[in-house]
Amino acid sequence: MQIYQVGGAVRDKLLGLSSKDNDWVVVGTTPDALITQGFIPVGKDFPVFLHPATHDEYALARTERKISSGYKGFTVHAAPEVTLEEDLRRRDLTINAMAMDTAGNVIDPFHGQADLTAKILRHVSPAFVEDPVRILRVARFAARYDFEIAEETQQLMQEMVHHGEVDALIPERVWQEMVKALSEPQPHRFIEVLRNCGALARIFPEIDHLFGVPQTAAYHPEIDTGIHTLMVLQQARRLTTDTAVIFAALVHDLGKATTPVEILPHHYGHEERSVDLIKQLCQRYRIPTQHRDLALVVARYHGYCHHIKELRPRTVVKALQAMDAFRRPQRFAQFLLACEADARGRLGFEQAPYPQVDEFRQFFTAAQQVKIDEVLTMGLQGAEIAEEMRLRRIAAVRKIRTEAIFSEPQP
Repeated sequence: MQIYQVGGAVRDKLLGLSSKDNDWVVVGTTPDALITQGFIPVGKDFPVFLHPATHDEYALARTERKISSGYKGFTVHAAPEVTLEEDLRRRDLTINAMAMDTAGNVIDPFHGQADLTAKILRHVSPAFVEDPVRILRVARFAARYDFEIAEETQQLMQEMVHHGEVDALIPERVWQEMVKALSEPQPHRFIEVLRNCGALARIFPEIDHLFGVPQTAAYHPEIDTGIHTLMVLQQARRLTTDTAVIFAALVHDLGKATTPVEILPHHYGHEERSVDLIKQLCQRYRIPTQHRDLALVVARYHGYCHHIKELRPRTVVKALQAMDAFRRPQRFAQFLLACEADARGRLGFEQAPYPQVDEFRQFFTAAQQVKIDEVLTMGLQGAEIAEEMRLRRIAAVRKIRTEAIFSEPQP
């Protein structure tokens, strides 16, 4: 029996990075032999075991054969005669098809180290086309490492899309890969890679449709909404690792792709279209409620933040109530981050001041300090209480705004 560390742990060690992956392949043994040594079987589709002390995953060396469409359409063969190289051959990318023995020697039959040095994502074998999830994984690794895609791998991915392989992806797996990509250092690369191979149009047509749509005239009409969206996505990642905020930044302008031509180039009224498209996308991929709800708030109200100086106090309070900011202050903080990312997602504005966030936050803080205890002492009932709270919050916002106006330097 021989044991090798494989996959992400080897890759990241060679890159000088820490890794959460700690997977092992066992060659030349049987399930019964591992169980006898105390390993705990956990694999359903193929023999995987947990180490009795470390609880790391140990898998028997195996081969796979495609028998039907989709990423589950495989039959697995695990036996003592399966070699390490045969096991590595079934993996997706050369940088993931390396192993390390107990002495620290790297086994690299598919030249993954050379591709790491060259910063290339390259498929291991023609069997790459058999698993559509690999397209998502390539895009995610591009978002993580900012590597380029090998030309032959790019061609295979395009062929997979053309033959409908990506249509077999299940919603949960799409979201699983997407949310991981959103937390990577370069999440816009995930979208770029999917678009370049044609998968974006099949998986996320709402996002794909943004490319070629003119951006708002008040911003930069020379770049389209798709490019703006990628810039916003990257700015969001620079501001936070919160995937709910980053997802909201990605989808905040979906409605611009369906805005009637006669309304262009201003896109007024696209917010409700964005809301409808976000609901459809989130339902299709079963996206978690916290991501969906924040995305809906950002899509509908990000314009309020951009134009906060022009809003009446009553409109500010109405927006805060509609966003449920008083009950969910953390979500309001997430909203402000997404708005800032949107403002900075423009050429020349990446480092520009964005005082609207501070002003909106000040208004919220003032309105939040209105206490219901004082209102309850007035003997009001039901809707009267809510109305008095609203009026007091409006007055609090007006007071802050008035003080700010008089404190500004006069010309």
